[in-house]
Amino acid sequence: MRKLLPILFSLVGLFFVGCGKSSDSSGGASTSKTKLSFITNVSADFWVYAEAGARAAEREFDDIEVIFRSGDGTTTKQKQIVDDLLAAGVKGIAISPTSATNQIRMINDWATDAHVICVDSDSPESNRITYLGTDNIAAGRQLGELAKEALPNGGKVMVFVGIKDQQNAIERFQGFKEATAGSGIEVIDLRTDGADAAKARANAEDTLTAHPDIAALVGLWSYNAPACLEAVKAAGLIGKVKILSFDEAPKTLEAIDAGEIYGTIVQDPYTFGYDSMALLRDLAVEGKSPSEAGVPASKIIYVPTKVLRQGEGLAYKEQCDAWKASISN
Repeated sequence: MRKLLPILFSLVGLFFVGCGKSSDSSGGASTSKTKLSFITNVSADFWVYAEAGARAAEREFDDIEVIFRSGDGTTTKQKQIVDDLLAAGVKGIAISPTSATNQIRMINDWATDAHVICVDSDSPESNRITYLGTDNIAAGRQLGELAKEALPNGGKVMVFVGIKDQQNAIERFQGFKEATAGSGIEVIDLRTDGADAAKARANAEDTLTAHPDIAALVGLWSYNAPACLEAVKAAGLIGKVKILSFDEAPKTLEAIDAGEIYGTIVQDPYTFGYDSMALLRDLAVEGKSPSEAGVPASKIIYVPTKVLRQGEGLAYKEQCDAWKASISN
């Protein structure tokens, strides 16, 4: 009997080790799912709507787990986020890079370990699989046409953005200048705020002080117009200084229908989120090639934009509120 005891103890030990391995391998539902990620450039309402789209894809496809992370406007933060995600086994990355050129090497390195696409802002010289988002030059032209509508007699305008060397900022500003060229609209400068809303308001306030003849303030990122609105209200210049916007910040949409902001160019962040996760799933789960997954030879997938004017803001806000509410459902 004594000779049998070590054998029995060994068998019991193997039984419990085996049970432990079985438990670890199941590890909850998420361990059997393919991890996909979405990394923003900054935190903004715009990205909440993108997350709603990404979560809708997660609910529809029960074999993926979506990890949504927000950047702080720096390449350093995005690198830290992505490196951590890759270490956690993420197989697909959708990212809005903060710098088209400074992140080429980062994106190329990430692309050796996961499927990488750019969303909202591009890094065209990198090894990303595709860019999915707005045709930002065309959208900048739309904003320029809106400015000509708001300022039929021309005038001085100041343009604001978070990070001027981010590709979407470069392209929107380019399109805006192309559309307003020769129209009597004079672009004084492009002011940056590092994605800091307080700095954005300060920039607007400084502009109103330094340029008392300013005709319009133009925001290229979602929080810029609300910041400009606060400055214009404080200065008592509502109606005298026009405000033009990008995106669908709630305050922007409310102010459009109140006649305080002239109009905005809205993208489709919900589609950014949904389509990016569906595409990454095709690549990482289904094993499709980019062309089989619908990536064109140009490696660019454009999502249409539209213009909102007075009378259209609150209706669109209802849609945005529904997207936000869907995250917790």
